[in-house]
Amino acid sequence: MNINYDWYKIFCCVAEHESITLASEKLFISQPAVSQSILRLEETVGCTLFLRTPKGVRLTAEGRILYQYASAGIAAFSEGERRLTAMLRLDIGEIRIGASDMTLEFCLLPYLEEFHKKYPNINIAITNHSTPQTLQLLKQGKIDFAAVSGPLSSPELDLFPVRQIRDIFICGEKMQTIKADQVFDLKDHLILLENNTSTRQFLNHEFRKRGFTATPKFELATSPQIVSFAARNMGIGCVVSDFAKNAIANGEVYEVKVSDPLPSRQIYVVQGADLHSKAADMLLQMILSK
Repeated sequence: MNINYDWYKIFCCVAEHESITLASEKLFISQPAVSQSILRLEETVGCTLFLRTPKGVRLTAEGRILYQYASAGIAAFSEGERRLTAMLRLDIGEIRIGASDMTLEFCLLPYLEEFHKKYPNINIAITNHSTPQTLQLLKQGKIDFAAVSGPLSSPELDLFPVRQIRDIFICGEKMQTIKADQVFDLKDHLILLENNTSTRQFLNHEFRKRGFTATPKFELATSPQIVSFAARNMGIGCVVSDFAKNAIANGEVYEVKVSDPLPSRQIYVVQGADLHSKAADMLLQMILSK
């Protein structure tokens, strides 16, 4: 049946008030328009929905059945419209982000703090995976955008460089005597991130350019762990300088200056082809406009 949605709205309003006059006032339309809509609905469904009485109208048995479902449908539509309006006003919503510990702490966190102050009712879900896994989630539409470290090349994704980072070598107090030209000779004493990370892939590439393949003494899951291991003189750590900044300032670790420093690289904000929420767009604009 091809039934106008407005007929159902009028039908439910008349049923609730048991009066065409009151429904007319409630809906701000004329009484003849209300009566005509009810008549068209009755003709379309093929039965009488209201009994006319001197005091107004009341539902027939068939009308009660239709009202039971039509009123639920009208309520669902109204709730949907209300929640959609709330989402567009950023009163409610969710943002799904893929980020590593590094990109979260040294790139996203200030923006998330600012965004939360402006839109406290927006829920933000952050997943923490390696860069390849994060990009796969983005391609699958399971996250709205990602913040990952480079180098990075992915033609089907939009890449926006947002911050430059630098990888350095660090050691504990007992290993301070290491000279700049010795670091790459001590490849068996390196403390590196696990092999499935973009950082490790970058380091492997740079090491190969320098003529050796790293065989780390320790492979760890996070950069703070590398700083801790280096501070205990368990090897030479390689981390993004931001992670070691405080430990260097406190004298817990020392930067090992190398004769052939590693090149700087970028943190990128990455978007996929899929559409995402207005809230995610607002946060992205905040990040990319700085």
